[in-house]
Amino acid sequence: MRVSTATIYDQGVFNIQRNQSELLKVQEQVSTGRRVLTPADDPVSASRALEVSQSKAITAQFARNTESATAAIGLTENSLQRYTTLLQDVKVLAVNAGNGSLTPNDRKSIATELRERYGELLGIANTTDSNGLFLFSGYRGATQPFTETAPGTVAYNGDQGSREIQIGASAQVAVSAAGSEVFQRIRTGNGTFQTAAGAANTGTGVVDAGVVRDATAWAAPGNPGSFEVRFFRDSAVPSVTTYDIVDTVNNLSLTTGAAPAAGPYLRTFQPGAAIVGARQTPPDTNPAPFDFGFQLSVQGQPATGDAFSVTSSTEQDVFSTVWNLIQALESSQAGATGATRVTNAVNTALTELDNALEVNLTVRAGVGARMRQIDTAKSGADDLQLQYERTLSQLTDLDYNKAVSELTFQQVSLEAAQKSFLRVQGLSLFQFL
Repeated sequence: MRVSTATIYDQGVFNIQRNQSELLKVQEQVSTGRRVLTPADDPVSASRALEVSQSKAITAQFARNTESATAAIGLTENSLQRYTTLLQDVKVLAVNAGNGSLTPNDRKSIATELRERYGELLGIANTTDSNGLFLFSGYRGATQPFTETAPGTVAYNGDQGSREIQIGASAQVAVSAAGSEVFQRIRTGNGTFQTAAGAANTGTGVVDAGVVRDATAWAAPGNPGSFEVRFFRDSAVPSVTTYDIVDTVNNLSLTTGAAPAAGPYLRTFQPGAAIVGARQTPPDTNPAPFDFGFQLSVQGQPATGDAFSVTSSTEQDVFSTVWNLIQALESSQAGATGATRVTNAVNTALTELDNALEVNLTVRAGVGARMRQIDTAKSGADDLQLQYERTLSQLTDLDYNKAVSELTFQQVSLEAAQKSFLRVQGLSLFQFL
């Protein structure tokens, strides 16, 4: 078969260029440490590596999200801690205000300090994050959650939701809170019913928060949920104080089963003794048995006409609690009656502040649970990233032992091609002329 000189030259150049290309490819693999440089090198591994790289990028974004969530929730926890400290400070001031030796001016001085705490409380409720979004406005981050519409009256402008950040493929974490849950929905009294001294009381009776003797009885459909303990003190020496329990919804004396009347009443009062919202025979003459599940006690000596109410607990915001205490201290008067009114107001405030602290503790427990959720998600993301790195290494990284051997082989092949070409291109009949 006749082979032209041009063909010999073309084939020789082609072989040299092919060997150079293969040598260059191996050299590039060695220099980059990657086996798969283009999809053509290993289509299956390249496709799989692309999927793993995308998953890795998504996981990295989740990791960045956990950092943002940690910062936001950390700020919320810090605000709730400040709120806890403030409530404790207000409790200390309330206890100080209950000191019977204080003058009205002393109590007004405490009220002035409470006004500062009231303003600080509003500031905490309207805390913003580094982006200027309010922490306690729910979804409505740009809306100031709490505004004072009148002295002591605070309106909530947010909603009931919470902004969330995606921290995993199927995991989201709330980084804001509804301020109504933190500052407003606080049960009054003992959470089931609340007691209060009548505004017109003139005696020295101080009522406690009461005890739920039977929650089922209180929750029964027939419970009117509104009662008054009314007192009568005779003029005998020594005087005797009696009391009646009145169903104010049906205007009915529970002790007699008849319409309420002026004293003296059937039950005798002893300071600190239990006043039970259930029939006691004797001395009650009510033929119908009743038990509404509540019990309270009164210290001191109520005067004739003094009354203490027992009503179902409602929800009240913490701003009203602090403001009501401020008003009670600022309007306090000298004398035993004035001191008693302050004591009753202080006792009510202390009970409601304890309820606010309990709500805050529950909210903070939720924040702690979210922090733990973030930590778990971050740990999982770190593990996934490590697994993705390992998988990518298996798919695309270079086996240096094999690559160096291949590089040496390609060098030998290229040298052989070059030297053989030199020998072949020298074979010509013109050299024999």
